[in-house]
Amino acid sequence: MSKENPVAVIIGAGPAGLTAAWELLRRTDVKPLVFEMTQDTGGISKTVNYKGNRIDIGGHRFFSKSDRVMDWWLDVLPVEAGDQAAQLDIHYQGKQRQLDLDDQRPDPEKTDEVFLIRQRLSRIFYLRRFFDYPLSLSLTTLRNLGVVRLVRAGSSYVRSAMFPIKNESTLEDFFINRFGRELYQTFFKDYTEKVWGTSCRDIGADWGAQRIKGLSITKAVKHALGSMFRRDGDLAQKHTETSLIERFIYPKLGPGQLWEQVAKRVAASGGELHYGWRAAELRVADERIEAVRFDNAETGESRWETVDYVFSTMPVRELVASLGDALPDEVRTYGAQLEYRDFMTVGLLLKRFRIAERTLGKKSLPDNWIYIQERDVKVGRVQVFNNWSPYMVADPEQIWIGLEYFCNEGDELWEMPDEQMIALAIEEMRRLEFIEAEDVIDATVLRMPKAYPGYFGEGYKHMDEIRAALDGFENLFLVGRNGMHRYNNQDHSMLTSMVAVDNIIAGRSDKENVWSVNTEDDYHEQK
Repeated sequence: MSKENPVAVIIGAGPAGLTAAWELLRRTDVKPLVFEMTQDTGGISKTVNYKGNRIDIGGHRFFSKSDRVMDWWLDVLPVEAGDQAAQLDIHYQGKQRQLDLDDQRPDPEKTDEVFLIRQRLSRIFYLRRFFDYPLSLSLTTLRNLGVVRLVRAGSSYVRSAMFPIKNESTLEDFFINRFGRELYQTFFKDYTEKVWGTSCRDIGADWGAQRIKGLSITKAVKHALGSMFRRDGDLAQKHTETSLIERFIYPKLGPGQLWEQVAKRVAASGGELHYGWRAAELRVADERIEAVRFDNAETGESRWETVDYVFSTMPVRELVASLGDALPDEVRTYGAQLEYRDFMTVGLLLKRFRIAERTLGKKSLPDNWIYIQERDVKVGRVQVFNNWSPYMVADPEQIWIGLEYFCNEGDELWEMPDEQMIALAIEEMRRLEFIEAEDVIDATVLRMPKAYPGYFGEGYKHMDEIRAALDGFENLFLVGRNGMHRYNNQDHSMLTSMVAVDNIIAGRSDKENVWSVNTEDDYHEQK
């Protein structure tokens, strides 16, 4: 950083991009210029406001095993006041600290700038019944499965434990080794293939290692026993497998609220944010990126920015294309073959939630997420936004749910007109006996392209070569989910940017520590 007035171009205003911008402003003399191709802040972590009803795209629990991320979040928004004890213990990474709950802590009824403390509940809907998620050996699970399935599942698990698949190369191998073939085929196969649109045999085992490493039947049993002794005040829950987390914090108005606050800080501290600009070309000289061209689709303008550093959160496929002849032919071919999975949410505003009335005698279900394992519907998950934050719903007497569909850009679902998509969603909810058509007050459809980088296909087989070629540009840092073609959550995405800024400060040229985020045990987390 010896150059006077250095500049960093940051491609994307999601968690990784905005974290990079704020870290540069706080810790260096590098000026960040953030360019976002949409008009939104937060990327996939944005919150969409539809007539006062807010949609969290994909759902985001604010939990991390990283002290650094937890501190960062709490610097942006304070935790709510409440009926808890005078101090709240938070445990993570073998450490403990306390948050004071004094009179200065905000009341969410009086201010929007606050984290809520929320309880987590996710369940599986299968055989028209609810199961714990992750799977547990509860009486409900045993009763719902029945004796025949239980015997098959138990013998299958024992067989896998005694004779595991040695060459664990596919996601199918990963699941079978940890749960047995019977439970894999019952609870994992159909849903995972619904999400990814391809066979578990074609998905790499590293996806499972990244998303649910360490979780198994054995861990589920240990969790069930340990939960009897766990302290309620433990928010960060360092020793809990993250698929089993029971408490988390959450911005009052959804995850986008936090990133909007960060964007304001960036602008107020001298950074620049430019919306509606797509990175179209990166110019290279002496193995460094010297300039980036941005195009504005609305105005037709183009502009070049001379750079000292580039943080890219754009999809790797697009980044490779933007570098053109600066990359070898084979790398460009591999990059063009990288695949993605796209995502749609249908928001339904309800006056009645019949499944809650029928099963619980209550107005709504307690779940954050419901994983739909049934084969006769296309919907993959259902979110109940009221349970993420009651302030996500304009009228607290109404139920606001999001139906999540996984698709490919350009396929039948993606191209379906909004009216037909809403009709499909209502019909599927009716078929599952969640609602009746007359219960729906209003509805909307959101599409999120490239929500999930694919761990399959010809391009992904050569991801190591792509990575090596891109890491060869000393001042180019790949960060975030699409930026690294890695299924990062927002805390992992933030950490990649933090570590990249560390490297700039330290003068470190290799990127190995950036890529190590979310491969080490302490980083693992699942939504």
